[in-house]
Amino acid sequence: MSSRRVRGGSIARSEDEINNLLLNLRAILPDQSNSSCTTTTRVPASKILKEACKYIKRLHREADDLSERLSQLLASVDTAGIDADILRSLLQQ
Repeated sequence: MSSRRVRGGSIARSEDEINNLLLNLRAILPDQSNSSCTTTTRVPASKILKEACKYIKRLHREADDLSERLSQLLASVDTAGIDADILRSLLQQ
């Protein structure tokens, strides 16, 4: 019987940890944190995870767009007097 309690307690702790992580994830998602819902409003985990995936994909697209824009700017800038390799290494940091 004690092994069941230990295992059951472990499962409950795991579920609590997952729920806390979902609440933290929900809080950093822009659409979720700005909505009229409070953090106590029950939202399905699948919805939070779906929103997180959409947000991460959007951030990747934005990073790619910014990288492309930066490449275009670097190609068009007059680097006379500026070591282009030094400039690139600074921008990559």
